[in-house]
Amino acid sequence: MTDHEADFGSAPSRYDLVIRGRALTSAGEARHEIAVLDGRIARIDASGAGLDADRIVDLAADEILLPGLVDAHVHVNEPGRTEWEGFASATRAAAAGGVTTLIDMPLNSIPPTVNVDALNVKREVAEPQAHIDVGFWGGAVPGNTAQLRPLHDAGVFGFKCFLLPSGVDEFPPLPLDEIERDMRELASFDSLLIVHAEDPQAIETAPHEFGPGYAGFLASRPRDAENAGIAAVIERARRTGARAHILHLSSSDALPMIAEAKADGVRLTVETCPHYLALSAEEVPDGATAFKCCPPIREEANRELLWQGLLDGTIDLIVSDHSPSTEELKGTGDFGTAWGGVSSLQLGISLIWNEARTRGIPLERVVSWMSAAPANLVGLTHKGRLEVGADADFAVFAPDEQFTVDVHTLRHKNPVSPYAGKSLTGAVRRTVLRGAEVDGETPRGRLLRRGDA
Repeated sequence: MTDHEADFGSAPSRYDLVIRGRALTSAGEARHEIAVLDGRIARIDASGAGLDADRIVDLAADEILLPGLVDAHVHVNEPGRTEWEGFASATRAAAAGGVTTLIDMPLNSIPPTVNVDALNVKREVAEPQAHIDVGFWGGAVPGNTAQLRPLHDAGVFGFKCFLLPSGVDEFPPLPLDEIERDMRELASFDSLLIVHAEDPQAIETAPHEFGPGYAGFLASRPRDAENAGIAAVIERARRTGARAHILHLSSSDALPMIAEAKADGVRLTVETCPHYLALSAEEVPDGATAFKCCPPIREEANRELLWQGLLDGTIDLIVSDHSPSTEELKGTGDFGTAWGGVSSLQLGISLIWNEARTRGIPLERVVSWMSAAPANLVGLTHKGRLEVGADADFAVFAPDEQFTVDVHTLRHKNPVSPYAGKSLTGAVRRTVLRGAEVDGETPRGRLLRRGDA
């Protein structure tokens, strides 16, 4: 048996599926034949090997096979706020963007995922609707420390908390003393705390002069708030030895302290999002509340430093933070009243590749930030990579195809996006989940638990 052949006893003479063409494996881009058996990658051979299968797919000359993307930061919102988003619409949108695995946030659903009963409710709702594989984060809120271990044992991938109000009353913020207590609890069974790190005092003392202008909103969520929040998380992770993850990094000012903490051995990981890497404060039109998110989209110079943080490894991964709402809540035209969240689940790889290619960043770096890195964060070692033994999850990507974003063709529930009318290069043409193409009609996704292999 070679390194590129799964252990099925003797090598099969015929597979379920063979895909032939350019493919991006851990060894880089080359022409391959990739064989699938029972939903897993069974063999990877050089082009011309002549592998036989019940179904053989030849990629077009302008297509490349990528590992299915993993999005570890998605607000599906069902049950409770299904008019904002739901598992059927969210997983269709994800699949249309090459995402084959998503991890759902514990809010803004009702009930939030802060105990095992609530987790079971969410699973019951999700299971018959999922077009891709779905896992779940638990929530850490005041008073639920005793629920953390049961949720961990039930299979959540870690626990989310906020340092400041989340925007929904049923998911309140966690004071710093409780964060430290929860970190010690999570360290005892090596779970992960993921943190929306903006300091509430810094937000309270910032100016709050809202309206249609973006500058007022940006001033209300200053970098100092994010920097202080991240510093507080690092301090407590350092003291407790717990694993901590900084969500949706927006402030480039925090990069030096993050790099120092990592160098010191603090168990810290960091994500950022397409909206911080593809958009800038200078381009937000008056009244364009589709751009509102927290922490906010910052200036162009800040954006370039975030890209540098990705390249030097200070930032570990890119996820969507898909946080939709209804058109009525999002489109008020007033940055003080509009819901804060960006809908981009379907567009992530296109947005990031569109930006990366102009900076000379190769596609394999982009894919690693959006597939293997988020899979590693949640411990799904069989996801997000084209390797023998991994799940046969693929995205067929045309890196040179150009298109213009039409919000009415996006699959998420409400046609609102700051990318409306934006021209992009790089399109997902097909998505494959465990060897079967996702058609958007028949849900074939599975519910994932921590420790699944």
